Amino acid sequence: MKKIFLLAMLTILGVTSSSAQVTKKAKAITAAAPKVEGAGMVFENETIDYGTIAHNADGKREFVFTNNGTKPLIITNATGSCGCTVPTSPKEPIAPGAKGIIGVKYATDRVGAFTKTVTITSNAEGQATKVLTIKGTVLPDATPAAAQKS
Repeated sequence: MKKIFLLAMLTILGVTSSSAQVTKKAKAITAAAPKVEGAGMVFENETIDYGTIAHNADGKREFVFTNNGTKPLIITNATGSCGCTVPTSPKEPIAPGAKGIIGVKYATDRVGAFTKTVTITSNAEGQATKVLTIKGTVLPDATPAAAQKS
């Protein structure tokens, strides 16, 4: 009798915990659903910090975004704040719920601290223009005397 009671309790506990997990998944899916009428644009990060990087290091980075709207997102322009910051953007529309990437390449041949912007123009509701930021510091090359000591 004790074994039957224990088995029944474990079954009830298992069903209860599995239905709780289904509820959490349903909430997560609902949270990811489109929230904007029209096109929308939500970035994972609006600032990229290169940190401290070597002179002439790879300056390519990516801003990842999601169209959180109900209509396709069309990016019409991506402009860097100077010639040393070159952005690339998707040419095709981004479907509702889909992700896209804004690529940016900073010219790391320029030594010193930097803070630059990339301006995105799109059909996103309420934010037709979005400004993203990159920042960091490019170190100078090692001096010949310091290189010999290594």
